[in-house]
Amino acid sequence: MRFAVLGTGGIGGYFGGRLAASGHDVTFVARGAHLEAIRGRGLQVASVAGDFTVHQATATDDPTTVGEVDAVLLAVKTWQLAPVLETLPSLVGAATAVVTTQNGVEAPEQVAAVVGRGAVLPGIAKIFAFIDGPGRVTHAGGPASLAFDEWEPRPGGPSQRVARLREAVSASGAVSPVPDDIWAELWSKMLFVVPFGGLGAALAATLGELRGDPARRGLLQDAMREVEAVARARGIRLPEKVVDGTMAFVDDQPADATTSLQRDLLEGRRSELDAWTGAVVRLAAESGVDAPLHRLLLEVLRSRHPDALSG
Repeated sequence: MRFAVLGTGGIGGYFGGRLAASGHDVTFVARGAHLEAIRGRGLQVASVAGDFTVHQATATDDPTTVGEVDAVLLAVKTWQLAPVLETLPSLVGAATAVVTTQNGVEAPEQVAAVVGRGAVLPGIAKIFAFIDGPGRVTHAGGPASLAFDEWEPRPGGPSQRVARLREAVSASGAVSPVPDDIWAELWSKMLFVVPFGGLGAALAATLGELRGDPARRGLLQDAMREVEAVARARGIRLPEKVVDGTMAFVDDQPADATTSLQRDLLEGRRSELDAWTGAVVRLAAESGVDAPLHRLLLEVLRSRHPDALSG
């Protein structure tokens, strides 16, 4: 299959790297020193599942030169979406699948506004991975899974393109689970990552420090319940005990894990605060749900990091 990876960070570098290493035609879109390193010595991936290098990786900083592909892995951060969306139509043909991987729940609709819902496969990447220097990506843990489905799943099983894409991801050595309800999965991930990211950034705490202290653990659960309330008010069919299940997942993750939101805020980089905590506050207000903990976190983090919002 022919792939374009828009955003060769932790997610794009890992999953795109797996696909390229397994023989697929993958073009990586990157910039600056990262791009030059990939062109010069390949894409190097250090992974808890086994290190590998994509030698002679195809990479560019101009997506419009790639042409139509079978699938686009849209792996940029939410605040990077706007300029990327301008170039997306050049990659999309009649059967192209655009897999969204952005945290939060708003990106699929933003992409669909440009290429149509029929092209979009809402997706969820679950992995702790990050750029670890030019041309290098580190996968530190997590399920390393990439789930996706049609906007409205078809009765009788997956569409041909979804089945083909899942087979490619699975054969590459990554994991491609079949979601029962992709929208419930998106909100379930939001329920994990947004409270973790907001509290982790506000308290400068790792996942282990959040889950190991009773008071902080209680705050983490309270923040999850706020996201659950918003989701249910919007008609999302979350599992009955979604918070309990998410906390079990939390307890099984690396103790030193942090989110990209936390790392970006604490290192003074532009962040996804608006698409994470801001989205919970915004969607809660639209849905008539109170989310006081997220409103407080948004105000605290916005005041500490005035340039962090993605607006």
